[in-house]
Amino acid sequence: MEIKITSLENIREAARQFVAAMEDNTVFAFYGKMGAGKTTFVKAVCEELGVTDVINSPTFAIVNEYRADESGELIYHFDFYRIKRLEEVYDMGYEDYFYSGALCFIEWPELIEDVLPEEAVRVTIEEQEDGSRLITL
Repeated sequence: MEIKITSLENIREAARQFVAAMEDNTVFAFYGKMGAGKTTFVKAVCEELGVTDVINSPTFAIVNEYRADESGELIYHFDFYRIKRLEEVYDMGYEDYFYSGALCFIEWPELIEDVLPEEAVRVTIEEQEDGSRLITL
């Protein structure tokens, strides 16, 4: 499936399409270059799911936890950009998150590929020549 974001004005529509396509999957691995819009898109998806908390990149914390206000659904947002060794992921107890049944949105999954669940949905975000973003899942 492909979703195109032509501008920030239609990112919520793209997030709505993404949420509709999620089905029963819980772990989503977001691939894309620095500045491709991974965090911005995850933020829009969380808002579409009903999160009203401030949503920031978990670059320094590695993981942020959110709750959708109405459903109470738990959402974990990871940013593994600063991971230097896979042991750091073991030490943080990644299994408790990835196999909890809660939604997990993972940025920079290529750095933890060895522990990524087999059933994780791979999502690619690519900037196009015209500045739009193409999301492929």
